[in-house]
Amino acid sequence: MLPDIVTFWHGPMDALRQTCLRSQLAAGHKVTLYSFDPIPGLPAGVENADAEAVLPHAFSERLRPPQPDGSWRDWTTLQFSDFFRMKLMAMGLGLWLDADVVLLRPVEIDLAKPYFAWERSRRLGNSVLYLPRGHQIVRAFEALMEQEELTPEWLSLSHRLSFAMRRLGGGSQRLSDLRIAIYGPPALTILAKRSGDLQKALPKKSFYAVHSEPKLFFEPSSYLGIVTDPEVIGLHISGKGRSKQPAVPGSLYAWATERFA
Repeated sequence: MLPDIVTFWHGPMDALRQTCLRSQLAAGHKVTLYSFDPIPGLPAGVENADAEAVLPHAFSERLRPPQPDGSWRDWTTLQFSDFFRMKLMAMGLGLWLDADVVLLRPVEIDLAKPYFAWERSRRLGNSVLYLPRGHQIVRAFEALMEQEELTPEWLSLSHRLSFAMRRLGGGSQRLSDLRIAIYGPPALTILAKRSGDLQKALPKKSFYAVHSEPKLFFEPSSYLGIVTDPEVIGLHISGKGRSKQPAVPGSLYAWATERFA
């Protein structure tokens, strides 16, 4: 089945994300981007829906207090989106793709089965995610969100020790300050192992072929082997500060910009 694609964005949108969203439309998917405010420059064809109807803005304050001007702090958007995508799964609203995933071909899923891929050799990525409503992983996040402190019962021993030491030393009392991805890929990996779904994960190359090597995307390279490989469905792009720079001629980014103009 060709699912609807859903995602979340907060703040101004750069050219890289615009290209990614256009690629998702070009693959034949309906794309809905949730936000708390209208997004200027949203590509034509992408629907803009109210994020408040999925997860209230106030939830962000449980992760990290806002800046004096009310804006979100450094990690807030990333951690908020980790919970937001799980709420979308609980509501059965579609396949989550990060707004920085270039889609090279349509994504076909079985609505009865989880859909994700290995980001690294021992860690799943959550940039591409589908979970059936009521799945064990979804229920675990729903239970977590009922807690005031948002401390997962699946937290690893090393993270528990690190958090305890930080609290004893007078550091932050919020688990969200411990690690930026505490609710992201590590959590998904642990929970997928617990639910017996690790074997369902797609290989790394399916979506993360350039994830750990952004130069393969942003710098001139021989990229035809990537874009013509039928096992490469899409590319999650780790911007590393380059997402606001113009595409360099001869790069995979330049190819994508022209292809999905």
